[in-house]
Amino acid sequence: MDSNYKLYDHVASASRIKEYLTGAQGNYEEVDTLPDRDKLTFTNGFYANCSAIFVDIRGSSQLPTHYKRPRLARIYRAYISELVAIFNGSVLTREVNIAGDAAWAVVNTPSKPNIDAVFAMGYMANSMAKLMNYHMKKANYEVPIKIGVGMSYGRALMVKAGYSGSGINDVVYMGDVVNEAAKLANHGNSQWHIPALVASEDFHYNLNKDNQAFFKKDHSRGCYTADVVHTGMEDWFQANCT
Repeated sequence: MDSNYKLYDHVASASRIKEYLTGAQGNYEEVDTLPDRDKLTFTNGFYANCSAIFVDIRGSSQLPTHYKRPRLARIYRAYISELVAIFNGSVLTREVNIAGDAAWAVVNTPSKPNIDAVFAMGYMANSMAKLMNYHMKKANYEVPIKIGVGMSYGRALMVKAGYSGSGINDVVYMGDVVNEAAKLANHGNSQWHIPALVASEDFHYNLNKDNQAFFKKDHSRGCYTADVVHTGMEDWFQANCT
């Protein structure tokens, strides 16, 4: 959100706070799929089941010790560019966000096959990281990246938040689904024996049987982990990058 200067008025602020907290409750509608953001106002919202996928670079705080800023910027630009391309490549994706070295998406998943499509985004991201590390090595980037991919399914409330009348606002997804995906991504690749892909129990339960079989139960965290790549991307990699 770009800034557009307007002097802060604490009296008007007090009035706005009171109105938000004690005014009309607004219209919060139960829907099958999350609608376009232009359906939102500052007084409504939409509840729906959906999925979230969150991808994070593991050990990113250590990357500045290995790379100076111009090379570090190249890494982040390449990584974020291709994650956004993967998320944006599905008609089911409702929202794509960038938060530091992480990218995440909220995806409409009203039916079970839609959740398999989110899993496909996850293993595409896993294949993309492999391809990126190949090109990094070719360009003399000594330290490869590792990613964690978190995938969750649950209920979210979609609301518009910001400063009414300023043009500065964004869509906020309230509920555990995004936070859970972020926590799962933080678990992926966190130790040598933990693979990149991590799914919540509800997400795993709603996958088809073939996709469920890729995962192993992580009893210590109550989630499922897998190391899966995209077949077409892997075939291309083997033909062009080995």
